[in-house]
Amino acid sequence: MGDEIAHSHFSAADFMAFEQRLEAETHLLGDWFRDRVFSSQVPVCGLELEAWLIDRDAMPAPRNQAFLEKMNDPLVVPELARFNVELNVDPQPLHAGALSRLQEDLQRTWGRCGAIAADLDTRLVMIGILPSVAQSDLSLANMSELKRYRALNEQVLRLRDGAPLALEIHGREHLNIEHKDVMLESAATSLQLHLKVAVDNAVRYYNAAQIAAAPMVAAAANSPFLFGRDLWDETRIPLFEQAVEVGGFAGASRGPVRRVSFGTGYAKESLFECFVENQQHFPVLLPIVFDAAEKDMRHVRLHNGTIWRWNRPLIGYDDNGTPHLRIEHRVLPAGPTVVDSIASAAFFYGLVHALAMRDTVPEYELPFATARDNFYAAARDGLDAQITWLDGRRLPVQTLLLDQLIPLARYGLGLLEIDAQDRDLYLGIVKDRIRNACTGCNWQRAWVARHGRDMQALTEAYYERQQRGEPVHNWGS
Repeated sequence: MGDEIAHSHFSAADFMAFEQRLEAETHLLGDWFRDRVFSSQVPVCGLELEAWLIDRDAMPAPRNQAFLEKMNDPLVVPELARFNVELNVDPQPLHAGALSRLQEDLQRTWGRCGAIAADLDTRLVMIGILPSVAQSDLSLANMSELKRYRALNEQVLRLRDGAPLALEIHGREHLNIEHKDVMLESAATSLQLHLKVAVDNAVRYYNAAQIAAAPMVAAAANSPFLFGRDLWDETRIPLFEQAVEVGGFAGASRGPVRRVSFGTGYAKESLFECFVENQQHFPVLLPIVFDAAEKDMRHVRLHNGTIWRWNRPLIGYDDNGTPHLRIEHRVLPAGPTVVDSIASAAFFYGLVHALAMRDTVPEYELPFATARDNFYAAARDGLDAQITWLDGRRLPVQTLLLDQLIPLARYGLGLLEIDAQDRDLYLGIVKDRIRNACTGCNWQRAWVARHGRDMQALTEAYYERQQRGEPVHNWGS
């Protein structure tokens, strides 16, 4: 989805041509998996951070075009809405001081973004869902000026036979609305972690990321409010799943396989299974035909970019052109601060590496359906969730995090030879956040309990504390 396109209207011939190229590239990709041609320069970490532009009244400010022109930085790019942008960092070998380098890189870009935003009389804030956003803000008038987003909207509605998107979320309160375009998606902003892995153990890492999704989302929840309603701890999860709800082939445009989902099962033999599922079960959304060689995988990568598994395999390329495999972990919300983000990343990289290196394969102990149920329970209830872990016991996720998973992540970072001071710093932040039960979500709810449900005032209070740079468990009310 990162490539701009020449036009947004397509013919049957466009779809046929795309599908032919997709089939040919998928066949070649299968050869790559069989022949193990992928990069061995692993592990490497990276991240993407989505953020909001807000005005002086703490409302969405649809000015990303002017902002991006002033930034003039290829690592800062547009998102679906004019009030969203995405920040990227240079990838780092996951070793020694990688985590502190990620923080320095992200903090440097974040600081420059903040200065540019101020020049435009706007501000930048990272949060899973902006409390002050209104449904009326999520209109096509506020869609970014890129044809690929217009095309995405048209094709989603085509597959829905023009039916509006229905959003229904049962949480602490209930939200039931309809929306006539895909702009609902822009209300959900995330921190996406990338892990480049070797083909021989990619299945282990991918399945470990699936298993880790539940404790990860519980430990970092930051999206309780949408349109003034108190819903899930991580409302971003059901919001995004319903914002582009079109299914796969199943005799209906909205079949049982969803484009935004936890997936249909663990990987078994290789991550190629995901790309086969992409081709066989999901209609093409954006049939852009590229004048490119099969080895560039332009059609495979574009199609994969329109299927949003919460853990998604990606094909990329090293600087020398060697293809590589990455796992994109999409479950985390943006924010609350840069250091909170890197702490969550440290927890993920350590936990997933430790799980992937276990003598007993963890997915043999935890059925996929249980891992999926754990994920939605944790997204709904946060640190109050009860989940089932590898030993079959059901226990509070807060207890599991403190007693087992933070120590396990520390062990995993040790195996990666991450600097001891970084292990102590970042996992210490996660531990204090969990022990004090002060995620971004819990801080927002505590502020509302004390000050009332003024979403603009909540956004302002959140922004002021974010500016101080302290991790969220030190914010106070």
